[in-house]
Amino acid sequence: MDPARLSSVPLFAPLSEHDRQRIAMWADEIEVPEGRRLATEGDFAYEFFVILDGTAEVTRDGETLAELGPDDFFGEIGLLESERRTANVTATSPMRAIVIFGPQFRYVEREMPELAQQIRAAIRDRISR
Repeated sequence: MDPARLSSVPLFAPLSEHDRQRIAMWADEIEVPEGRRLATEGDFAYEFFVILDGTAEVTRDGETLAELGPDDFFGEIGLLESERRTANVTATSPMRAIVIFGPQFRYVEREMPELAQQIRAAIRDRISR
């Protein structure tokens, strides 16, 4: 993945060029068709996603919890808190997304405290809902 592309993503923009280059080594950009489920409640969590383009719906027990769009991210709760997905996430339009797999994501969390703080704040907000 091109590190320059990460500078336009609000989650990664505040990071140093060096840190964005490290994330770019671990990240892939993927195309996701409409209707594809990216996370299934109860399944083991293996990856973290940031939406670049497109939309997704977050559901639990058939109830819509959130609509996600560009710059939103998901997958962090399962990777850092529960080991399992806490909700379903399904693409509601064609999407492009950044994906980072678990071991690299946990390294990012340990080595980049400012990014970890943003992600942990999102976890607290989502768990409180």
